[in-house]
Amino acid sequence: MDIRLNELNKTIINCKKCPRLFKFVKKISTNKRKQNINEIYWGKPVPGFGDLNSKLAIIGLAPAAHGGTRTGRAFTGDKSGDFLFKCLFEVGISNLPFSKNLNDNLKLKSTYITNILKCVPPDDKPLSNEISNCSKFFYDEILYLKKLKVIVTLGKVAFDNCIKFYKKKYNIKQKFIFKHGKIQLLPNDLIILSSYHPSPRNVNTKLISNKMMINLFKKAKRLAKF
Repeated sequence: MDIRLNELNKTIINCKKCPRLFKFVKKISTNKRKQNINEIYWGKPVPGFGDLNSKLAIIGLAPAAHGGTRTGRAFTGDKSGDFLFKCLFEVGISNLPFSKNLNDNLKLKSTYITNILKCVPPDDKPLSNEISNCSKFFYDEILYLKKLKVIVTLGKVAFDNCIKFYKKKYNIKQKFIFKHGKIQLLPNDLIILSSYHPSPRNVNTKLISNKMMINLFKKAKRLAKF
């Protein structure tokens, strides 16, 4: 891993800028779920992971309470991640069809996965100052990925906050529309490809399916040219 990215991840892990989130993460890590009662929770902000030379970035809103907050890696150890990595494996982006923990030997091809927010917020609803505090980390991650061509946002909230960041950064008035599979161009020539979130709720209600997600990532690979 590049030394700058490594240092950034250390800074993210040690961040305590948001007292509400810091307190909530500690609460989750102490009051564990029954099925994880004997596990030691990560209990800190969750950095991104993947290839520094990535052409594709996959962006969620925040780590799951008993997923990334427990395992220390985004989309790892929760049902959304189970669905996501099964699809990534099908299209040759992931070497494994699952993501269980930091020691499962998961590797991604030309792909970086991270969240807009590095800590899970209560009720999955971050405050504007919490988004603002984390935006520096998100910007640096995108900045360090020099070969990045495509950003896939998982869910409307992640999409809206990614667009909000770019509008603030570049002072643009362009209107962006959230629609599954829609391709739009960001001001720094990156492509943003929006997707429904792979949550159990969306899967169970058939808002998103394996076929839909697999087709979306095939499109992302073609656009990113890898």
